[in-house]
Amino acid sequence: MSTSVYPAPPAGPESRLTEPHVLDNAAWAALTGPQAHLAERHGRAARFPTDVSPFTALADPTDARAWDDLALLVGPGALTPVTAVRTVPDGWEIEQSGEGVQMVATALRDAPAPEAVRLGLADVPEILELIALTRPGPYLPRTVELGTYLGLREDGRLIALAGERLRPPGWTEISAVCTHPDHRGRGLATRLVRAVARGIRERGDTPFLHAAASNTNAIRLYESIGFTLRHRTRFLLVRAPGGPVEPLGHDGQERAELREEQA
Repeated sequence: MSTSVYPAPPAGPESRLTEPHVLDNAAWAALTGPQAHLAERHGRAARFPTDVSPFTALADPTDARAWDDLALLVGPGALTPVTAVRTVPDGWEIEQSGEGVQMVATALRDAPAPEAVRLGLADVPEILELIALTRPGPYLPRTVELGTYLGLREDGRLIALAGERLRPPGWTEISAVCTHPDHRGRGLATRLVRAVARGIRERGDTPFLHAAASNTNAIRLYESIGFTLRHRTRFLLVRAPGGPVEPLGHDGQERAELREEQA
């Protein structure tokens, strides 16, 4: 795997002056920036509507007050995924964790895909069917509202998909990249990634994406088309303090989907 495109800050006093990068807490930057119109927020915590995206974010994951705000936002005993987090305060429980990678487009060649179609709310049932089959990551009934989603059809059937998810200032995440198993090996996903990247760059943003660290095939593909590892990420599925304990099997499908693609 390639090394980080952003070298580590120098040691010594000057390192204290290094500002955090906007992608270090991409979900918070999106929810308080270009996608603030979708945000549900309480103080130092924010989330997307639960039928848009499952992810929540904290202004400062080391601030106990932000966690208190998140507990009020999601409710007692709620299960919620969080990003840019390494540890949780007392009272919170880690239900699941996973390692991921964040990659940025440094040499990606974008290109239009004239045969691709823009997908909308009317296409959601078919999108969800393809997502359930391929499991690229969580996708909900209103996820399509996060940005442009493009699809490829064959004989009227949706066979490949890619689109936009998080939009921190100056950046747009490419997400939900998937191809029906019967149509893999034809470069359809690459074609859609290039097409989505074209739209992202046309509005002045830089494409980036996330993948599970264990998904080495996807990482190799992304590297081969011009993405570079920026840094490693950690995903946590956490339970808020209080509330009844849910059965072990609750949200099993959502947990499996969240493992596939960390944000």
